[in-house]
Amino acid sequence: MPIIKTERLTHLYSPGTVFEKAAVEDISLEIRRGEFLGIIGHTGSGKSTLIQHFNGLLRPSSGKVYIDGEDIWAQPKAIRKFRFKVGLVFQYPEYQLFEETVYKDVAFGPVNMGLGEKEVRERTVHALRLVGLPEEILEKSPFELSGGQKRRAAIAGVIAMEPEVLILDEPTAGLDPGGRDMILGMVKDYHRERKNTVLLVSHSMEDIAKYAPKVLVMNKAKVYAYDDVAKIFGKADQLERLGLSVPQITKICMKLSSMGYDIPPDLYTVEQAKAHILTLLGKGGGAGD
Repeated sequence: MPIIKTERLTHLYSPGTVFEKAAVEDISLEIRRGEFLGIIGHTGSGKSTLIQHFNGLLRPSSGKVYIDGEDIWAQPKAIRKFRFKVGLVFQYPEYQLFEETVYKDVAFGPVNMGLGEKEVRERTVHALRLVGLPEEILEKSPFELSGGQKRRAAIAGVIAMEPEVLILDEPTAGLDPGGRDMILGMVKDYHRERKNTVLLVSHSMEDIAKYAPKVLVMNKAKVYAYDDVAKIFGKADQLERLGLSVPQITKICMKLSSMGYDIPPDLYTVEQAKAHILTLLGKGGGAGD
């Protein structure tokens, strides 16, 4: 049974007016439990609207959303339980920090779940460890933390609820390369340890190629492609026609391939390209060989 399933999901903004627009349209998909899925698409493609349906922040104009086999809108008053099952981290989550201490901020979700004091503390400390923050900062004000620490503390607040699905919408927005690698490395470690479902929304093809084994491509409110990462980036020319920038290393491999070098045009990580080129050099390969 998939952890997330949609059936003909459609969401209209300004329905019944001249401004009516379908943000997602007739989407049917299944996401397996334990997957690490990258979601890509240009601005306005519908990716952010789609993920907001997965924990009930948006209600479908038509169609259905299932979490763990349950129609989340079958009983609207029970929607809250699905927001604990599916944790959503928005862009710039540090702007949502508001408590007096880091502890209170990270513990806010578990407290609202009605958990006991002992379990709340255990979850809070464990969540901080997962995002690479020391227990010593628990009694600090979150506003005393560095920018990167604030973001990790905000993510820890969602992780502390122990959701079955963790969704991150552009979690590295505004960070320098070092901060980006730290956040994404942390997310990968979290997935490896918890083995739950992670959805990473990003505009960075390099990040998706490096971290996500499977990719969903949104275009014009619909699912354009949904497949393993190698197969998605094997369609680099199609992605570029959609206005999506493929990884730089893929562009280089495509260029070398067009020049006659024995290099597959669909390599999508530096490590893959390096290994292939070293093998090629060892064989004395080159253009026209």
